[in-house]
Amino acid sequence: MGSELSEAQRLVRELGQTWAEFESQLVQVPIIARALRGAIRLEDYRQLLHDHYQQVIDGACWISRAASSIGREHLELRSQFLRHAGTEHRDYQMLERDYQEVGGELRQLREGQKNIGATALSAWMMQRASQPDPLDLLGAMFIIEGLGKHFAGIFARALQQHLNLQDSQVSFYRYHAAHDEDHLQQLHDVFDSGLLEVPGMAGRIAHTARVTGRLYLLQLEELGNY
Repeated sequence: MGSELSEAQRLVRELGQTWAEFESQLVQVPIIARALRGAIRLEDYRQLLHDHYQQVIDGACWISRAASSIGREHLELRSQFLRHAGTEHRDYQMLERDYQEVGGELRQLREGQKNIGATALSAWMMQRASQPDPLDLLGAMFIIEGLGKHFAGIFARALQQHLNLQDSQVSFYRYHAAHDEDHLQQLHDVFDSGLLEVPGMAGRIAHTARVTGRLYLLQLEELGNY
């Protein structure tokens, strides 16, 4: 008879199911589906970069806010959140370069606004990050870093194949395909650190992952809708 699963193993299994459901919905979102089947246009890619930029600008902000909301009982996790914010802080610069490389104007990008879905996603992240000890945001990181590890490379290759783009024109997605695996391993290490002994923590992390996944899809579904 097999041994009983640990709390961390149960959480990883639940997050894996959440990811599978998220990915099955992701490939059906119009902009993603068109890219994968070769029907995407260059102006579609510019629109994606424009709207993604508006959300990414807020990324390091919610991670830093979350770090400032973490109490003394979890100082190592506070440090980890701050390190993560540092690595994400310059992501917007890659998007700026990619946007310009495919014919976009930097001023238009910087003066843009969030679409309806990105507005909801950023508001959710900041709301969670402002709560005391918002460690459930590890679930949000699981979804976002999972996109880098599991999907960004596939997406970048599809864009390059169908739009004849150079590496310099898809640098944001290529970078995350190469680097987000380390971030996911760090999450697994945190799950094994004893954090899940906090009552209800595993459930909160799983819930935040599900909500984040749905809102991430919404920002892709609402491209150009402000």
